[in-house]
Amino acid sequence: MNKDVSEPAALPALAARISLWSPQRRRPAFLLLLVTALVLFLIWEPGAAWVIVWTALSAQRGLVILLSLFAVVTLSLIWSSGQRLDTRLFLFLNLRVYPAWLDNWMWLATQLGNMLTAFAAALVFSLLGEHRLAVEIVSGTLTLWLLVEIIKALSDRERPFLTLDNARVIGWREKGDSFPSGHTSQIFFLMTLFANHLQMGMWASLALFAVAALVGFTRVYVGAHYPRDVIAGLVLGSVWGILVTLLDPSWLFLRF
Repeated sequence: MNKDVSEPAALPALAARISLWSPQRRRPAFLLLLVTALVLFLIWEPGAAWVIVWTALSAQRGLVILLSLFAVVTLSLIWSSGQRLDTRLFLFLNLRVYPAWLDNWMWLATQLGNMLTAFAAALVFSLLGEHRLAVEIVSGTLTLWLLVEIIKALSDRERPFLTLDNARVIGWREKGDSFPSGHTSQIFFLMTLFANHLQMGMWASLALFAVAALVGFTRVYVGAHYPRDVIAGLVLGSVWGILVTLLDPSWLFLRF
């Protein structure tokens, strides 16, 4: 008899504990954690490095244009007309009739924007003696991931396969928010870093960015992102690649 009474009495307490970790509470806590980690990382940066960044932002119009473009794309998320256009373009690219064999190749190509690919590249360059580039890849990838996750938590945009019933998905249904595309950010960051560090010619650089553009397209092809997610990732990754090159994060590991 006592057992029957105690069990219902325990339910409110259990529900209260569960509510503490509800999605409404988890998102702000996760966002606070990400922001704290990014701020601590940036505080670790020497003061002289920020002078270099500010000088670069003042001198390079390209960076200002890219940052302005990212701001415009981000603000466009609140425009209903922008969402309609985004949806139409997504469905046009995602639902086209493609050869069956292309699905596997596109899924493999999209993995180039994976963080594991970046770390593998860092290991290869480290073994080849390109230690500065390896450090830039690792530190830039980690900070870029933090920044992307912060923006995703703030934008709170659902992936297209969650809002569009007829969206085609290749591979698994990825978790997390949609804006911006992390894979696209990562691949454009890497290619910008390679082009700046390795001093490649025009055609080699174009080839690198063609690969990055392909990865961006695959994010729509596999049903993981809207076109505006990809555009924002393109801009964010390119800007981050330029900034990491200017900052030279090799100092980070020399401090320990």
